Amino acid sequence: MHYVAHRLFAAHDRALAADLADRLAVKLGEDQVFLPFCDTDEEDLIADIKGKRLFELDRDRLRRIRALIAIVHGPSPDDGVCMEIGYAAALGAPVIVMTTDFQDHSATLHGPRSVFPDPLLDALATRIVRVPRLGTPGEPTGGSRFADFAARNHTQIQEATEACVDAVVQLPSPAAATSRPSRDAHTVFVEPSPYTPARAGLPATTGTTVLHPTRFDAGDPFTAARHDWATALRSTRIVVDTSGPETPPGAALLIGAACATGQPVAAYLPHSTYTHAAGREPNFRNLMIQYGVDAVLRTPDEVTAWLGG
Repeated sequence: MHYVAHRLFAAHDRALAADLADRLAVKLGEDQVFLPFCDTDEEDLIADIKGKRLFELDRDRLRRIRALIAIVHGPSPDDGVCMEIGYAAALGAPVIVMTTDFQDHSATLHGPRSVFPDPLLDALATRIVRVPRLGTPGEPTGGSRFADFAARNHTQIQEATEACVDAVVQLPSPAAATSRPSRDAHTVFVEPSPYTPARAGLPATTGTTVLHPTRFDAGDPFTAARHDWATALRSTRIVVDTSGPETPPGAALLIGAACATGQPVAAYLPHSTYTHAAGREPNFRNLMIQYGVDAVLRTPDEVTAWLGG
């Protein structure tokens, strides 16, 4: 199963993902491609707890994927997509990331640049298919300059889609399933949010070693990102600060990994807003985040209690 992960709340994002899925299906067969929203009949699905049911349907596909193809763009990568990337990476499935974003990112003014805001996303990608420039001008459309500009954008998208399909087709045969790392006893990995001031640290918990990420201050953020990933997956538990307009990419990636491997993970979220959609329960975060965690902690005391559980 080839899973196409994409931001799905607006028609243009769904149309882009559908075009990619359709091109993949031509090469691989329709039964080998899964497209969320489309294949879960999200708009018309009726369920007692619709959001949770959608999460379960997507998770069931993630459990048996051959590869994950993710569309990622913008300075705030979709948290549901990042969760799906983390899930696939933890299982050892290849992750192909397609982007047409022309921005690079760095933690400091002159620091090493990454394609995505969090270098962990770069580090987990098997391959990044990036087409950052407009398509070559073609023959004038005979319309306005806006029509010509639109044509160059459509060409850029087509070039990226074709390159992404080629990358998927060229993937080697599936490797053996990745073994789960052994856990370091009495350790907790704490992933902060870039949207909130750094916390002084979690309240002390007897016998627990608190581990923190290193990639944000490292001279080589990509090596540090891989170290953070391994450290988090070896920890007994993970706590991620999900504060911000969306769950930060690193937090979402780690939630996906923990969900895939059965590792206890909690979201620290002292304040949240809610989204509402027809037929769906109110959600305080993306469905893949909300239902992918074991607990939502609102206060430091709740963090302490969960770590001691």
